Amino acid sequence: MEDRELRLVSGWTVALVMLLVLGGIIALCVLAVQWKDPNYLWAIIPLGVAWVVCLNGFIVNNPNESHVVQLFGKYVGTLRRTGFFWGNPLYSQMVVSLRVRTFETGMTKTEERKDKAGNVLVSGSAHRQPIKVNDKEGTPIEIAAVVVWKVVNSAEAVFQVDDYEEFVELQADAALRNLACRYSYDVPETDIHSLRGHIEEVAAQLRVDLQARMRQAGVEVQEARISYLAYAPEIAAAMLQRQQAGAIIAARSRIVEGAVGMVEHALQMLSEKNIIELDPERRAAMVSNLLVVLCGHSTPQPVLNTGTLHN
Repeated sequence: MEDRELRLVSGWTVALVMLLVLGGIIALCVLAVQWKDPNYLWAIIPLGVAWVVCLNGFIVNNPNESHVVQLFGKYVGTLRRTGFFWGNPLYSQMVVSLRVRTFETGMTKTEERKDKAGNVLVSGSAHRQPIKVNDKEGTPIEIAAVVVWKVVNSAEAVFQVDDYEEFVELQADAALRNLACRYSYDVPETDIHSLRGHIEEVAAQLRVDLQARMRQAGVEVQEARISYLAYAPEIAAAMLQRQQAGAIIAARSRIVEGAVGMVEHALQMLSEKNIIELDPERRAAMVSNLLVVLCGHSTPQPVLNTGTLHN
């Protein structure tokens, strides 16, 4: 729906005219009383009614605010200019905020409640309940996102949806669920489908998905980012053990790789410098001992050989 700019006259000019009209009405009332002529009522009453009706035509538009104006159900235009204006008193208007707003999915707020004396009965609070969904591999996870948005088309925000604020929050939950189902929680760095390892890519895709859903409501999504990401409580302990096991395996692989290189280098130096000649059996024993020393989890205790090499 096209958002048309509405041009209205200055409210200060109309206010000055209405003051002059009010002065004329008062003068007519004075003349009617002095001359005791009831014929003046035919002029005073219509002017008074018109003056009161015209008071409803004044509009104050604050910064970062717009007024969507209708006349008997027909869209007239949107007032975006800031200031004091006057329009048709029969206009019906709806105020739309153009401020940049933000919210987090899954947030529930409790309003503050007071009694008649002003004492606080229930203090206001905010509670975050992340969305629970299965990722690409079927693993249950909890996820939440922060969305920064603003209204860019006031007419669409008013006429295309019932409540654009509620619409934005519901669509954000749906888009986040859909996104989480297309990505895995954690995968190797070479894979682009990872919620934890590819934050920037996931945030960019989330913004694209949100904008596609909210465009019809005249809303622009300026930023969307994952604010909370974790495994569901029922599998958190098991997944932690899995991550620890993976880290241990990766560390052991690096240790073994380095140890083999060191053993190979040691044997090569002994051979090049002719320090000692080892038969295949002694060579295998030396390799085994070096690997035990280099790959062992605890520090080995040395055993001194006081005899010959073959004893």
